Amino acid sequence: MIYIGIDPGYKGGIALIDDDNHAYAYKMPSTEMDIYQLIRDISLRYNDEYFALLEKVHSMPQQGVKSTFTFGMHYGFLRACLMACSIPFDDISPAKWQRKLNCLSRGDKNITKAKAQQLFPELKITHYVSDALLIAYYNKNFYSRR
Repeated sequence: MIYIGIDPGYKGGIALIDDDNHAYAYKMPSTEMDIYQLIRDISLRYNDEYFALLEKVHSMPQQGVKSTFTFGMHYGFLRACLMACSIPFDDISPAKWQRKLNCLSRGDKNITKAKAQQLFPELKITHYVSDALLIAYYNKNFYSRR
């Protein structure tokens, strides 16, 4: 089984963990075509089952209308990519996975980065990939598929 975690922000990432605990993390590509190709490549690379958790985030009061709309478009595009590549997925709130992993960040990415470094000392952890890795870890170890 391949467990995928996606932090949908432009400064987010995509990570996956297999049953042997091999972890891979990718900074979110900058173009829609590159995002689609990365998700497609992941879906074609392995002969295993897949399941993805996509972080479901919402607009913040201080966000402008344009940035909220852009973020929503990006989130919807990621959902469409998963569907186009036949990768089953579910949404998860940041609070749910952060609470379970004892790393409530309240927006401070250094907290989730430190947790990812603790869990994945063999990887180079950046702010781009830390949340995606933790979502994939939560997906593998705690998420109950229906």
